[in-house]
Amino acid sequence: MPSYSIGQAARLLGVSPDTARRWADGGRLTTHRDENGRRLVDGRALAAFSVELAQGGTGEEEEPYTSARNAFPGIVTAVKLGDVAAQVEIQAGPHRLVSLLTREAVEDLGLEVGMQATARVKSTNVHIDLV
Repeated sequence: MPSYSIGQAARLLGVSPDTARRWADGGRLTTHRDENGRRLVDGRALAAFSVELAQGGTGEEEEPYTSARNAFPGIVTAVKLGDVAAQVEIQAGPHRLVSLLTREAVEDLGLEVGMQATARVKSTNVHIDLV
């Protein structure tokens, strides 16, 4: 399972690294240290926190999260596989995006909860890019 630095987690949550550090220091965002002493956030924990954050807000005034060229970098929060089709949810800051794609595409990309991915929106379609 991937882990993310505080800076990466902050970008995925749509907040500043200082805000992510304050949340970690306050116990709101769970972190652990690697062998070099760097603070990391587990991908599954970050996915759960991003959903919680989007539902409840941060309680702080921050700049709105925007996309450049219709790209929404975020974290995979759910993968639902059917026999042929699949549904992938990405939390990109305050935005929850859902993409329907083939099961084969999800398996080929190796998508799973906690992975960093970018949802690209064109017309009514959402495309998923691995980072």
